[in-house]
Amino acid sequence: MAITGKISGEVEIKCHCHLVFELFKHRPHDTSVVNPERIEACHLVSGEWGVPGAVIQWYYYHDGKKETAKEIIEEIDDELHKIVFKVIEGDILEVYNSISFTFMTKDVGDKKFVIWTIEFEKANASIPDPTSYLDLVCGIVGNMDYHFLK
Repeated sequence: MAITGKISGEVEIKCHCHLVFELFKHRPHDTSVVNPERIEACHLVSGEWGVPGAVIQWYYYHDGKKETAKEIIEEIDDELHKIVFKVIEGDILEVYNSISFTFMTKDVGDKKFVIWTIEFEKANASIPDPTSYLDLVCGIVGNMDYHFLK
């Protein structure tokens, strides 16, 4: 029996939320410049940057090893600064039956946050929740904030 779950993490940022949103929407390939220790490269496989249906290939480092993931952009909401990426191929699918990453920003008073939510399905209870992947994407956002404030 498959087990589904959802985990979330948030990162407080000091730069404007739209800067991080626009980078993930239109220039995710620049994440390798901002964060080369986590992202080696990102390429557009099909479609257009920033458009639902686009397919993106990622080359990244997870737990000390190089991995790949191919994602399709399922949804973009400019008003909510929200992007949903569904993994369709890659190393992570050797562990999870399905997994998707949702990026979203929110302002709370004078504070700004990026929220990552991972929805996943694992084949059995012995597989851990993907908290290390949540740490990875939250760490990338932290480096972006530093980059934009320089």
